[in-house]
Amino acid sequence: MELFNKSGALIAFVLVSVGALIACQAKEDTVPPAPVIEAVAQKLTIHGGAAAERRLREWAEQGSVVAKRELGMIYQSKTQQRGEAMRLFEEAARAGDSESAFQLAEMVRMPATEGADERALSLYQQAAERSHAKAALRLASLVRGADVAAQPAALK
Repeated sequence: MELFNKSGALIAFVLVSVGALIACQAKEDTVPPAPVIEAVAQKLTIHGGAAAERRLREWAEQGSVVAKRELGMIYQSKTQQRGEAMRLFEEAARAGDSESAFQLAEMVRMPATEGADERALSLYQQAAERSHAKAALRLASLVRGADVAAQPAALK
């Protein structure tokens, strides 16, 4: 009888373990909440690591706006990944992320090219409309210092 109890317990343990592994595999396809994504991004920023970057990229590909923003924040300081950062910020800003709109505006203004200020103003306005304080301040300072005739139609 004791042998049966031990083997029954072993079988139960194996079944529970297999169930837990299946559940973990199923959860890999889900995007975690924003604080989890931000924690992974912070870990990547501090410690580096291909695994953390790979997870962020997977979540971004699954449509996570937060993951796109966090990857963009990491990539924007890397010259060879600047274009990728802008693309990620653009996608996240279109989805309504105010921080991404602000960061993209900051990147657009960096190289002083024709039309950059107008595009940046539009992005600052988008972020400010979503209560982004730095964007509102930057927008106010740019509008105050700019010629009213040169402002985008959206700001008039």
